[in-house]
Amino acid sequence: MSDQPFWAAEDHPKRPLRVENGVQIHSSRGTVARTWWSRRFLAVLEELGVGGRLARGRSYARSGQIVSCEIDAGSVVALVQGTRPTPYKVRIGIPAWGKEEWGRAEQALAADAWYAATLLAGGMPTEIEELFAGLGLALFPTSQRDLTMDCTCPDATVPCKHLAAVFYLLAERFDADPFEVLALRGRDKDTLLANLRRRRGSGAAPEPEADRPVTPLGELLDSFYEAPAADLTRFAPARPAPGALLDQVSELPIAVRGRRVRDLLRPAYTHLAAD
Repeated sequence: MSDQPFWAAEDHPKRPLRVENGVQIHSSRGTVARTWWSRRFLAVLEELGVGGRLARGRSYARSGQIVSCEIDAGSVVALVQGTRPTPYKVRIGIPAWGKEEWGRAEQALAADAWYAATLLAGGMPTEIEELFAGLGLALFPTSQRDLTMDCTCPDATVPCKHLAAVFYLLAERFDADPFEVLALRGRDKDTLLANLRRRRGSGAAPEPEADRPVTPLGELLDSFYEAPAADLTRFAPARPAPGALLDQVSELPIAVRGRRVRDLLRPAYTHLAAD
């Protein structure tokens, strides 16, 4: 970024230029993050000293100043419209895991039926961060070295309002699709689920019934009706994000005052979920 402050150029308007059909967050007020993984993402930014400056981009994110945003392995690239005619290019980098690291991660996920079932159902297990930590892997950045930020705007402050707006958008996108978090670390949803199915299906063949030791029924009567010592709460179904149904249907080929019908309906779904 340039050392020249963004207000130095007097020939540019103070208000950002409006964007037609810009990408915007759907939360008009209050907290953006609704799920544990999205809240954890913003909490990590706070711990790294970034969160205190995120409010600078809230109005940008809510007014649709983001022209585009693409998440790929290790990077987020976005275009954000500011006060100048040309949108600013925003880059956010997080190191992607390599083949060996993802091999260990997928094996650990596939080995536990709870993790595999939750992911295959489209959810994010609450203990997944601890599982990765046990493998020496961090789902979210752990230091400033794990997070790079850059914007082509002249504002010297990091993050600038354009970067902050993209962080808000990421938090909401993580709410809608937890697999975007894993995509940043280098594994897209389709590849991850395909690898989990393959690993779950390639386990060792079950032991033949005839070769298994058989315990006489009389020795099992004292404990036959006892419930197994298991925490059944971890098998609770994953709760879908509000508005997830809207993301499953095709977009209507009409618009209301320039806005998509899906975007107009989403606040109603969020309100119903809150009730």
